[in-house]
Amino acid sequence: MNDLFIIAPFTIGLIILLGILIGKYVVWTIQLSQIDKLRILHGFFTVRTLRAIREIFWESLLHRNIWKTNPLLGYMHMSFALGWLLLIIVGHIEAYMQASSLSVSPWIPIFFRYFEHEHFYGARFFAHTMDVLLLYVLSGVVLAYGKRINSKLFGIKRTTKLKPKDRISLIALWSIFPLRLFAESATAALHGNGGFLTSGIVFRYLQVTPNIEYTLWVLYSCSLAIFFITLPFTRYMHIPTEVYYIFLKEYGIKLKKQFNSYSKIQVYSCSRCGICIDACQMHHAQISNNQSVYILKNIRDENLTDRKLYNCLLCGRCEDACPVNINLNDLRISQRIKSSKEYNSSYDFLEYSITEKADVVYFAGCMTHLTPGIKKSILTVLDTAGVNYLFLDKDKGACCGRPLMQAGQIEAAKKLIAYNRQQILESGAHTLLVSCPICYKVFRDDYELGQIDIRHHSEYFLELLHNQKITIRNTQKSIVYHDPCELGRGCKVYEQPRELLQSIGTLKKVKHEKVESLCCSGSLGDLSLSMVERNKIKEQTLEVLLKPNPDILATSCPLCKKTFVKGVDIQVKDIAELVAENIQSN
Repeated sequence: MNDLFIIAPFTIGLIILLGILIGKYVVWTIQLSQIDKLRILHGFFTVRTLRAIREIFWESLLHRNIWKTNPLLGYMHMSFALGWLLLIIVGHIEAYMQASSLSVSPWIPIFFRYFEHEHFYGARFFAHTMDVLLLYVLSGVVLAYGKRINSKLFGIKRTTKLKPKDRISLIALWSIFPLRLFAESATAALHGNGGFLTSGIVFRYLQVTPNIEYTLWVLYSCSLAIFFITLPFTRYMHIPTEVYYIFLKEYGIKLKKQFNSYSKIQVYSCSRCGICIDACQMHHAQISNNQSVYILKNIRDENLTDRKLYNCLLCGRCEDACPVNINLNDLRISQRIKSSKEYNSSYDFLEYSITEKADVVYFAGCMTHLTPGIKKSILTVLDTAGVNYLFLDKDKGACCGRPLMQAGQIEAAKKLIAYNRQQILESGAHTLLVSCPICYKVFRDDYELGQIDIRHHSEYFLELLHNQKITIRNTQKSIVYHDPCELGRGCKVYEQPRELLQSIGTLKKVKHEKVESLCCSGSLGDLSLSMVERNKIKEQTLEVLLKPNPDILATSCPLCKKTFVKGVDIQVKDIAELVAENIQSN
C-alpha cells in the first residue's frame, strides 16, 4: 500500500498530461482545412515522415539551431532533451532485461532502483550507464541555474520574465533530476544497487533509513507529477507541440493569411527561449515589450493589444533567429487581419484598359516612384540593353498591395492584387521586373502568376551582364552593401546583388549582413514609430555599415535609400543607379 504513494503522483500526472495533449491535438487537427488533412494522410506513409523524424532528432533533441546561437546554450538544452529521453529508453531496456520479459509494469522503469534490488546479468553495466546519463542531465540542470543568474554567459543579453505558473513548472523540472539522484543514492546505500554516481557520493558517509529513502522517492514522483500537470499551461507546452509542428510542416502544411489551428500550433511551439529578443532592433528605440516572444504569449493568453501588435518593423530578424522556425511575421500579420476593420474602398478609380504586349513587364511600385533616380536608372539600363518592356505603372498604377497586407487589410489588398494580376497576365510577358523588395515579396507569395518569371532588378541586371546585353565599368571604389529585409530574409536574395556590385567596385564585408542584416528602420510594417525612434534604429544600422569607411553605401530598395540618405555624408546609391552610371554601350 505504501508503494502506491510513490506510483500514484507520477501516474496521475502522466494520465492528465496525455489526456490534455491528445485532446488539444485532435481538436487542432480536426480544425485544419480539408486540403491540409489530405496532406497529412498522403504524407504519413512517405519519406516525409522519415524526414520529420530526422528533423526532430536534430532540432528537438540536439537543438542544432540553439547550438548555432551559443554552444553552451545548445548543450544545456540538449542535455535536458536527449539526456532525459536516453534515461527513459535505457531504463526500459534495463527493466526488460531484469524481468526477462517485455511485460513490465509501466512505472517500474521510472522507479527501477526502488522496486528491483536483485543483481541480474548486466546489472552493473546498466547501473553505471544510467548514472552517466543522470550526470549528463544534471550538468544541464546546473547550467540552467547558471543561466538564470547570468544569461550573458550563454549568449543571451535579455531573457523573458516568468509567470507564476511557469515558475512552478520550472522549479518542478529543475527538481526532478536532483531528487532522482538523492532517491537512487538512498536506495543504493541500503541495497547496493547503484552505479558510480549514486553509490559513491551523496549518502556514502551518512546514515540512511527506509523512511528517508521512501520520502525521497515520493518527492521525486511528485516533482514529475507537478511538471506533467503544469506543462500544457506553461511555456513547456512547446516540448510536445514542436514535435507535432515539425511533422505538419514536413507534410507541406503552411501558414494561412487567416489565423487558424495551424497558427495555434506554431504559437504553442514557442519555448519562450528569448533568443528572438536580442535580435529585435526595437530595443534601440527603448521599446522592449512587443518582441515576438511576448506577442505569442499574448496570443496564448488572449490579451494582445493593438499597440503591441502593430508596433513592429516586420523586418524578420526575430524569425531568422527563432530556433523553432516559427513564421513570426506571418503570425503577426494574421493577427492584424483579425484585429483591423475592413477598408471599404472598391478602387473603382482604377480603370481597366487594354494592356500592351511585351516580353518584360516593369512594375516600379509606390516607393520607386518616390525615388525618381532609381526609376530613371532602371529605364536607362533596359533601354541600353534593348529590352522589349512595358512600364506597367508608369501613369495610373496601383499599389502592389503589400503595405495593406502588412496593415491587416487583406480584402483591400486582394482587390489591388486582382487588378495588377490581370494586367500582367494580359501583357503576355515572360518576365516581371520589380525594383522594390516590398513589391517583389508580394508578387512572389500572393499573385499566382503561373509561368511568369519574377525578378528583382539586382537579379535581372546580373542576367543582362552575364548574357553580355550590358557592359559595366569598374570604378575601383569601395562599396558596402545593405541587404533590404524583404529582399534578403524575405526572399533569400543575397548573392546576386553582391556579384553585380563586384563588377562595379570593391565590395567590403560588414559585421551584420545577409540573414543578419539590420533593418534601415524605414519599414512600412510599423507606422506608429516616431521619427526619433526610427532615427535611433537607423543610427545603429549605419554605425555597422559605415565602419569599413566605404566610398559608397549601396542598397537595392528605394525605401532603404530614402532612409539612409538623410543620415550620412557619403554617397547612398541604389544598385540600379550604380549600374546606370557605369554602363557602357555595346
